[in-house]
Amino acid sequence: MRRLNVANRKQAIKVVTELDAFPKVLDDCQEKTASGGGISIAVFVCIFILVVSEIIYYSTTDLKFEYEVDTGLDGKLKLNIDMTVAMRCNAIGADVLDVTGQDTHGFGELKYEDAYFELSPNQRHYHETVQEISEFLRSEYHALQDVMWMSRGLIATYKTGMPKRETPAEGDPDACRVYGSLEVNKVAGNFHITAGKSVPVFPRGHAHISMMVHEKDYNFSHRIDHFSFGDTVKGIINPLDGEEQISTDNFHVFNYYIKIVPTEVRTYAAGNIDTFQFSVTQRNRTINHSKGSHGVPGIFVKYDLNALKIRVKETHRPFSQFLIRLCGIVGGIFAVSGMIHNWTEFFVEVVCCKYKLGKYKTKDIIINDSTDTTPVSLTENTASSLPNVNLFSSPSS
Repeated sequence: MRRLNVANRKQAIKVVTELDAFPKVLDDCQEKTASGGGISIAVFVCIFILVVSEIIYYSTTDLKFEYEVDTGLDGKLKLNIDMTVAMRCNAIGADVLDVTGQDTHGFGELKYEDAYFELSPNQRHYHETVQEISEFLRSEYHALQDVMWMSRGLIATYKTGMPKRETPAEGDPDACRVYGSLEVNKVAGNFHITAGKSVPVFPRGHAHISMMVHEKDYNFSHRIDHFSFGDTVKGIINPLDGEEQISTDNFHVFNYYIKIVPTEVRTYAAGNIDTFQFSVTQRNRTINHSKGSHGVPGIFVKYDLNALKIRVKETHRPFSQFLIRLCGIVGGIFAVSGMIHNWTEFFVEVVCCKYKLGKYKTKDIIINDSTDTTPVSLTENTASSLPNVNLFSSPSS
């Protein structure tokens, strides 16, 4: 029984051996050449470069974008404002009016601060930098993530915010800075700044009392340092940041139409951010009742929310894909280099054989016969075909 088991085991090993797809070649039967060594060095260098590039490629991440209906039950939306109007603070009022008709005082309160509309050199440089970034994002081709956050080098200046004046300005303040946050309803609404303070109107809404503001004091030239929705996140670009409009007429109306898109960002660097992207369209015109251009002078920002939500998620590539790509790189290079080496050897053999180069070069062999002292010149190939000829034989005595 034991002998039968040993025989069956040997038979099984023999069958497995016959299936070997990687036959071994004895070292004595292998020939190493300088050309093969040179190609091997080039192959190892290529493999090293491609493996390193593959590791770098695997270490980077991709952004995955998903679109779905916004089913959030939160009925509030945070509105962040920081803008400067070229009018005195006691002559303007900022309010929000939405489709629900809720009392504007229920949204919160904005702060008013006397300011100078003209910027100092450092402030002007900062403002122009923000304008260049916003203009690039509006006019040039860019990916969606470039709108949401910028590279570190670009936002170094932007994140610091508007710098303070180097020296105190001369004269009395000629402008008003309106800034703060409001908790508005998550519905379509209208944020506006116009002449006169607002007072509630029964049963709902409000009115601006502008009788105390003289016509020559109207000047709705403005500069928007920041305008966003949701929690403030440093580094996020907003389309209205850096916007500056100069009015040449006292009665002028500026309209901004905004479409808001809720966005969830899940990245390793930024963490979990719930923000709101928005697109904006701007229109402005002069109020002239005699020419049929009616309206109320001021700054009006009309916003509405999109029903779709964007979810941005940063993901790593699968590790299995990384291993498959590495195997493909190493195996592919070895296979291609082997074919190149064989083709090169074949081409060299053909050229050398045709032009009698290298080992195919003919050599003269001198044959001395015992009866004839005249040397005979033969090629090495010819000499090999004469088996009975004694090469370099001496005459017999």
